[in-house]
Amino acid sequence: MKILVINGPNLNMLGIREKSLYGNENYSALVRKIKEYARKKGVRVRFFQSNCEGAIVTRIQKAYRKFDGIVLNAGAYTHTSVAILDALKSVNIPTAEVHITEIAKREEFRKVSYVSLYAQKTICGLGFDGYLRAIDFLCENK
Repeated sequence: MKILVINGPNLNMLGIREKSLYGNENYSALVRKIKEYARKKGVRVRFFQSNCEGAIVTRIQKAYRKFDGIVLNAGAYTHTSVAILDALKSVNIPTAEVHITEIAKREEFRKVSYVSLYAQKTICGLGFDGYLRAIDFLCENK
């Protein structure tokens, strides 16, 4: 199984931004954790992070016929991007949506997720472990 892990805006700032919400570990630690877990499961993973909506749309489109699943933390674009939703619909790749925090317990605007209109699973509030649960879900439902 080959999974694309996409992280959106500001996730490159993990370990720096709002540590009370996101913790002290940085983006490299997240990537390491996912790589180690995927290796043990026999899953190949590729990573992409961008602060630019169009770059995320383009990467989703390029995943067509190349990946068996997508793990997506669209960051703030979760709540605003119809373009990312449409890209997911166009490639029709099974997708698990991940959020490090419990977005339903945060600001009102974070309670709306365009990504969840396509994603087959949404995992919130488990920190970095949410990505591992997303991999499990995609593997179990391939």
